[in-house]
Amino acid sequence: MLFAVVLLGLLIGCGPTKVVVKGNFPAPLIEPLPLTLGVWFDTDFTQHEIFDEPTSRKESSWIVNTGAAQVQMWDTLLAGMFEKVVHLDAKPGPGQSSPEIDAVLIPHVEELQYAIPAQTNVKVYEIWMRYRFELVTAKGTPIAKWSMSSYGKTPTALLQSDQEAVNLAAVMAVRDAGANFATHFTKVPAVQEWLRDKGLQPGTGTP
Repeated sequence: MLFAVVLLGLLIGCGPTKVVVKGNFPAPLIEPLPLTLGVWFDTDFTQHEIFDEPTSRKESSWIVNTGAAQVQMWDTLLAGMFEKVVHLDAKPGPGQSSPEIDAVLIPHVEELQYAIPAQTNVKVYEIWMRYRFELVTAKGTPIAKWSMSSYGKTPTALLQSDQEAVNLAAVMAVRDAGANFATHFTKVPAVQEWLRDKGLQPGTGTP
């Protein structure tokens, strides 16, 4: 997995500056699809963490952990988008069988980029994220694959510390991912075909 990280240290010190991303993620205000969705979060996703080493002695290294926030947001989002959500204990594959599950979603954080005031000379913290999604059957047969981007930013003037600013920018990027997913899920061509096979009209969630 490729992580393109553009993050310069803000604090001088021997140890890394660590941010464990925390925030609130509201449920989507939409009509849920009458389907049972399985979801599989691999360890790269649940423990997603970015480490950036300093490029000079005047900079600090940073660790930014988004894993718990990712799981929190996607659990909330998917519970609002589907009638029922089932968390799987194992990756979908030939040996798996769950007749009650209509499909399984496997999200991946494929790329993450940071820009902070020390780098841009503008008092704005920015985070870009790129996700890759797999929608498969319980046996792992591919249904759809697609990518999606998200973006978050926050001005430093509203916050007391650089860590808080990085946290809020990450929260906004994760929220943006949820909004984009909810808006575009039923517009993915392969997903539309799958919904039609389920007797649903793409974009409406109704028979």
